[in-house]
Amino acid sequence: MLPGVGVFGTGSTARVLVPLLKAEGFEVHALWGRSEEEACCLAKELGIPFHTSQSDDVLLHQDVDLVCIYIPPSMTRQIAVKALGIGKNVVCEKAATAVDSFKMVTAARYYPQLLSVMGNTLRFLPAFVAMRQLLVEGYVGELQVCDVRVYGPSLLDQSYGWTCEELMGGGGLHTVGSAIIDLLSYLTGARAHRVHGLLRTFVQQNGLIRGIRRVTSDDFCFFQMLMGGTGSGSVCCTVTLNFNMPGSFVHEVMVVGSTGRLVARGTELYGQQVKEMPLPHLRGLSSMVKALRQSFQAHEERRSWARGPVAMAPTFEDGLYVQTVVEAVKRSSCSGEWECVEIMSQEPDPNHNLCEALQRNKN
Repeated sequence: MLPGVGVFGTGSTARVLVPLLKAEGFEVHALWGRSEEEACCLAKELGIPFHTSQSDDVLLHQDVDLVCIYIPPSMTRQIAVKALGIGKNVVCEKAATAVDSFKMVTAARYYPQLLSVMGNTLRFLPAFVAMRQLLVEGYVGELQVCDVRVYGPSLLDQSYGWTCEELMGGGGLHTVGSAIIDLLSYLTGARAHRVHGLLRTFVQQNGLIRGIRRVTSDDFCFFQMLMGGTGSGSVCCTVTLNFNMPGSFVHEVMVVGSTGRLVARGTELYGQQVKEMPLPHLRGLSSMVKALRQSFQAHEERRSWARGPVAMAPTFEDGLYVQTVVEAVKRSSCSGEWECVEIMSQEPDPNHNLCEALQRNKN
């Protein structure tokens, strides 16, 4: 028998969730909102018989046995723990802090007979279910790299609220990144043991959020995770989240192994096992050869060439810069810190490295 449902929240997720629950045969008996007005308005719109701004009224409702919690992260722990204590099954979004999450885990362990699950819906997307199955079957060989890109418009609400505050669980990392971290754990069957990240808040004020108020939640995030084994056995994961991009929402998850790759773009899954030169490099190489022909063809002397056709080609100075950045990235990988990029202006003493090695041996 399907349980009666009580929903906490009046945001966009709740608006979508309630019709989906009803379509699957669930009866939604109660709705909670931060204000009576919010709750009443959405309850009438969605045909929910009972609404309130008092959390206990939903938790103690006699027809509610499953509680769906989609409210600001700072409030999630309190409602989830209390619901379990009353004997309700719980589906909820992430909490605001690890301490809050730990308290939720403690409550779930105390009531193991009750359902207590996080609402990370990406695990249920057919593309990712199929991707996980293909990984288990060895489609890509030994898994080596996961690369995730999520680009979209701002996550901020129309007025100042929890989405603007990092401490209240706002920001791309907490809102979207947490679901990506969970998804990668689901796909790889492993958990992160080392991470490195960079967060930025590019939009601190806008037309609606101004004056003394400033946004502290991140709108750009890049982080890396080493998952699974140690050393060369770890899976290297890179995640880029950018919520300053207008237009269509971009969601791409790529996993690469020793014999192939899988890419989930949006809701579609693609795979490739044949190794070949990437199309951008192939077309670039073809265009470079044509430019070389044009450069030499304009002169009768075989060693003479025209600068115009190859003017865009990188010079040896560009090569020095690129190699300097490459070596700085390698140093950063060893130190775990930011490294300065200083381009060489004179050739170093060839005995310098030998002297350093001898000095270390003496010490």
